[in-house]
Amino acid sequence: MAARVGVVTFPGSLDDRDAARAVRTAGGEPVSLWHGDADLKGVDAVVLPGGFSYGDYLRCGAIARFAPIMSEIVPAAQSGDLPVLGICNGFQVLCESHLLPGALTRNAGQRFICRDQPIRMTATDTAWTGAYRAEQELLIPLKSNEGNYTADTATLDKLEAEGRVVLRYAGQTPNGSRRDIAGVTNEHRNVVGLMPHPEHAISALTGPSVDGLGFFTSVLAHLTGERPVAAGAVAR
Repeated sequence: MAARVGVVTFPGSLDDRDAARAVRTAGGEPVSLWHGDADLKGVDAVVLPGGFSYGDYLRCGAIARFAPIMSEIVPAAQSGDLPVLGICNGFQVLCESHLLPGALTRNAGQRFICRDQPIRMTATDTAWTGAYRAEQELLIPLKSNEGNYTADTATLDKLEAEGRVVLRYAGQTPNGSRRDIAGVTNEHRNVVGLMPHPEHAISALTGPSVDGLGFFTSVLAHLTGERPVAAGAVAR
């Protein structure tokens, strides 16, 4: 039986269907989760997709953290039992929920960024990155207005020392993120947040590469205890 991966839909979510497609392409069973229901439906993992949850009012992700579905996700994730991936707005929700440290602020230059972004994989020991090689370069779309990752120096030093920086921007950092950080993980390494959109890089027909598919095959292998299939090289 295929692992069941829940994909949450908040008011304003844009990429929930794309995330579900990525789960299905990887070999999992996507399960739709509604923000207003405090019911995880027995899923094995969860994806918080990109978009503009609750219109980004107050701050990005600030209202979504109080959604009924998050009352189930947060304790399960904190225990280390539930793998959770937050993509773009989902990353912002994870930070607002204190499942991940730091915050996402306005991009340097105060402009929305939409581009195919080279990034480097720096932590392959999470539930979502086992299919990759250390220092592997990926090409994944980036589309955000508040993607500038920031945290105090002590927090950044701790993330570095514990190997919890999952991804860094390759080349010039597009949004001003401190230490080129594009994604981080928690202490248990079951929760990962990243600004680039791996669900938009699962097919050479529709994306700049297939480099994003490894996030989804990684979690399926993690859940079944199997060895993850190595993620392919950049397909341009």
